[in-house]
Amino acid sequence: MSKSPITCHVLDSSLGKPAAGIRVRLQEYHLIAEAAAALEPLVEGETDSDGRCMQLWPKATDNQTKEELARLKAGTVYKIFFKTKEYFESTGRKSLYPWVETCIQITFEVEDPDQHYHIPLLISPYSYTTYRGS
Repeated sequence: MSKSPITCHVLDSSLGKPAAGIRVRLQEYHLIAEAAAALEPLVEGETDSDGRCMQLWPKATDNQTKEELARLKAGTVYKIFFKTKEYFESTGRKSLYPWVETCIQITFEVEDPDQHYHIPLLISPYSYTTYRGS
């Protein structure tokens, strides 16, 4: 499969280490009606020993080529859910946030079909921050 157009990296800033074993879910936002929307789950993954989830994109089906599937849809909102509660519990710590959501909205026409979105997440038991990485 070609490079995943969405990847993430989670660092535990309170320990200064990568956060391994965090479950991650990518979803696509669909507007159903003016006041109604739905989130379609696309793929789930887990951060590796370096805190990275490098293949956060669905695999091609029989009806899709790998190249078709590897492209994001312009104007579509994607959400990444990071399940942080289990991670903090596994390290013997409590956390204020049972999960963290980030939202990517592609509101421009992608001129380069190889555009990549890397979402780093810095976590601690009582704070988090995220940004668009490279």
